[in-house]
Amino acid sequence: MSLSRPLFNLLGSYLEQLFEHPLRTKAITSCVIASSANLASQKLTGAKQLNTDSVLAYGLFGLIFTGPLSHYFYGWLDRVTNDVRFKKLLMLLGERLVFAPTITALSLYFISRFEYKSHDEAIINLITLFRSVLRGNWKFLTLPVFINFNYVPPMLRVLFANIIGFCWILFLSAKRRKAEQRRQAAAAGETTKSS
Repeated sequence: MSLSRPLFNLLGSYLEQLFEHPLRTKAITSCVIASSANLASQKLTGAKQLNTDSVLAYGLFGLIFTGPLSHYFYGWLDRVTNDVRFKKLLMLLGERLVFAPTITALSLYFISRFEYKSHDEAIINLITLFRSVLRGNWKFLTLPVFINFNYVPPMLRVLFANIIGFCWILFLSAKRRKAEQRRQAAAAGETTKSS
């Protein structure tokens, strides 16, 4: 029982902030969850040294893009889809066909930029990974998005999406890390050939 009281107090404080300052709360929550997911990904893959640039990049992306864009897009979806019979289906299609490709492209580009990579490197990362990451997003996240729109109260949808996003970032971080290792191996192979 003693553990439940602090948890209820924390949940109450979170809900109060979410009600009074929804955009700020969602942005900060996205930042914390994205940073934590990247940190967990690095630990799970056995990274010998923590890549703080990557942790900060994911956190910045959550703060600047994921939280605010989700807040406004989900609100817009609620207003645009007035037909009650097809509202949930239209929301799901809107999220899957508009939001998912947009946030995927933005994440692949801006996370690279936030990690101090050049524009050209970020574009290569985007071109190399976009299709496979988006396919994975559609394949693995459509059911959780469906659950989000059908069973989660609108005020908590971004939080639920962030929790889903935690698992997704584990996948995305691993995918980006493998692509980076392949590029480095290819560059090392070219250097040895030219020597």
